Amino acid sequence: MDYMVLYIFVEGDDDERFFREILLPILKKKYDDVKIVKYAQKPKKFEYIEKFIKSIVSMKGDYMYVTDIDHYPCVTAKKQEIQNNLKNIDVNKVLVVIKEIESWYISGLNNSSVKKLGIKQILKTTENVTKEQFDSLIPQKFHSRLDFMREVLKNFSVEIAKQKNKSFMYFIEKYNC
Repeated sequence: MDYMVLYIFVEGDDDERFFREILLPILKKKYDDVKIVKYAQKPKKFEYIEKFIKSIVSMKGDYMYVTDIDHYPCVTAKKQEIQNNLKNIDVNKVLVVIKEIESWYISGLNNSSVKKLGIKQILKTTENVTKEQFDSLIPQKFHSRLDFMREVLKNFSVEIAKQKNKSFMYFIEKYNC
């Protein structure tokens, strides 16, 4: 059997933390090795990613490119923009987080975890949660956003997240996690 490696291109630190803590253990059941690559702060990031993808493909590795939907009206429009910037990307390997990675963080909390953390609002769905909305949910007892995010991840449930966020559920189903 061939050695299977997966490279996950993520935008920044929050994305990396989420993938490392929640999804890496799941993906390691399917792949021999999983590597996370932050791309947002790279100089000439599209050139960097294109070269990286070329080398991944040449060694018969696998990759996914993770991005937030941002201001785009739909997933197709966001994928088209990515393909305009990265000529050699396979759009089937582009994963669009709706709305932002913070929506995935908060999606994994059940009602008792919400109460335990001191969050005042219980969200039935999280697709529309932005960074700003996420930040507004942080109880004052947390010294920093990072502390809060770490506690959220400690209380995260994949099953709950699949129910509360469609793009998270899509990811789990697409990668047979």
